[in-house]
Amino acid sequence: MRAPGFWWQDRSSFLAKILRPISSIYGAISGRRMRQSGERASLPVICIGNFTAGGAGKTPTALAIAEILDEAGESPAFLSRGYGGTLRGPVQVQPQHKSLEVGDEPILLAAMAPAIISADRAAGARLAHEIGSTVLIMDDGLQNPSLRKDCAIAVIDGAIGIGNGLTLPAGPLRAPMEAQWPAVDAVLIVGKGAPGETVAHQAERLGKRVFRGGLSPDRMLSEKLQGQKVLAFAGIGRPEKFFDTLRACGAIVEETRTFPDHHPYNRSDLDSLRKVAEARGLQAVTTEKDFVRIASMNGSEIWRNLMVLPVRLELDDEMGLRNFILRKISDRRLRRP
Repeated sequence: MRAPGFWWQDRSSFLAKILRPISSIYGAISGRRMRQSGERASLPVICIGNFTAGGAGKTPTALAIAEILDEAGESPAFLSRGYGGTLRGPVQVQPQHKSLEVGDEPILLAAMAPAIISADRAAGARLAHEIGSTVLIMDDGLQNPSLRKDCAIAVIDGAIGIGNGLTLPAGPLRAPMEAQWPAVDAVLIVGKGAPGETVAHQAERLGKRVFRGGLSPDRMLSEKLQGQKVLAFAGIGRPEKFFDTLRACGAIVEETRTFPDHHPYNRSDLDSLRKVAEARGLQAVTTEKDFVRIASMNGSEIWRNLMVLPVRLELDDEMGLRNFILRKISDRRLRRP
């Protein structure tokens, strides 16, 4: 799905007004669902979610938190529903799995720590406990009530915030904010922008912790891109953010191609992209998530000249976030399930 432009405009836009009756019904249902009580897992659960549909930086955040937990002596595991994959789970992601089976994000997560996909979140938590994990990191699932969270962090794209503040389909919100705010303990603003700061100020007024950070590209690859003319393509929540990152690296972005989020690439897609790149003498470059899907294509030869630009989350106050999370974990263990 590609987010429509009116989501990020004023809520009085024509399409937003037309869709508001449907939005109200959707919001009432999703808000009521969020208030349900779920199962308590045998291990602490940290949820990394967002208020809106689309990408905000959840996966880099989950990876950064796993690294923090690993350094603190914990054995984290990831839990994902495996969006876009055919397997319902619960199953631990293995090297032989492809994105068509488990989704693209779990494959990236599995490179850091055990990753479990499960449509039934509670069943996934039980499997994480069985394999010896001590903390569970949910990649997404803020609005899913089936598993209780001991710590929930909403990741916000600073450039767009919560858009027009309306629920789907009139806006990007997965549920009304009055239903979502009680479900979170903190927000993490990723990147600069007034929309993100507006959310941060509201969080502070409600007594929520606010953390900030940014996505930084791999330094060595960034240096290689300086002055290069590139064809950039991406099928993520906000491809424009990836293109801006390339420009910040010093790349000359001559051509861009956007695809829907989690787009399953086929041979025709790659042949078309490759022809444009070769005809114009451009270096093709894409994201890690996109490359996972490309590498999972059956019978496809990996595009050898394709460049992949990884990014990682750089936190403004890593120690503050570390202490916040570890305190939540400690509080849970004192309470016991």
